[in-house]
Amino acid sequence: MTTDPIPLQVKIIGIGAGSPGHVTADAADALRSVDVFVVADKGAATDELLQVRRAILDRFVPDGGYRFVAVPDPKRGPDAGRDRDEYGAAVRDWHAARADAYAAVLGELPEGTVVGFLVWGDPAFYDSTIRVVDAVATRMPLQVSVFAGISAIQELAAAHHIVLHEIGEPVHITTGRRLAGEWSPDLGTVVVMLDGALACRDLVERAPDLQIHWGAYLGMPQQELRSGRLADVIDELVATRARLREQHGWIMDVYALR
Repeated sequence: MTTDPIPLQVKIIGIGAGSPGHVTADAADALRSVDVFVVADKGAATDELLQVRRAILDRFVPDGGYRFVAVPDPKRGPDAGRDRDEYGAAVRDWHAARADAYAAVLGELPEGTVVGFLVWGDPAFYDSTIRVVDAVATRMPLQVSVFAGISAIQELAAAHHIVLHEIGEPVHITTGRRLAGEWSPDLGTVVVMLDGALACRDLVERAPDLQIHWGAYLGMPQQELRSGRLADVIDELVATRARLREQHGWIMDVYALR
């Protein structure tokens, strides 16, 4: 008589924007249940991000008892010169390569192992982990659960002491790649993520009186905040962002326009 294999338990855990204080009680319980943590290793430039993840584990799982596996992240190449179709295809190929890499690691684990993926911010916002794990689940039995985290969007609003929307008005979340083509006053507050070039520069002539609230490394000791009239602060923001990226080797930032 044969029995069905016991699936791996995969827990996709949002760990917030960099501060251990962003980890919810549910996420902390999930962290303590994990046998093997799998993270994407993007090279020396983002070693600090791996260190932050380790510091969070030290905080919530001080007794250890887990393994930490860094999986070399597949190369995606530059996105700046790609049109929308090329960009989408490149990201899908990257997700597929990630699924291959993760499946190879998970395939070596004993049945019933609890596997944790630590997701920066919240898994629901511009993160590929859920999609990649779903792709892995087509190849092997997985039991998947997701735990929310404090997103950079929430932390941006808290850091600037603002309500993102006006009374009864919407909030629109988009990317730098789409901002110039999508922006309209009718959108309400626009939150922009994944913007390596501060695409809001293209709105200065169209809407110079827009107010921008910008933040980088939110919740971390090196947090930087700026706000003001877009036309007045954009040059400073461009210079500040370049300086911070050079200083740290990486940058995560987000901003709101209203």
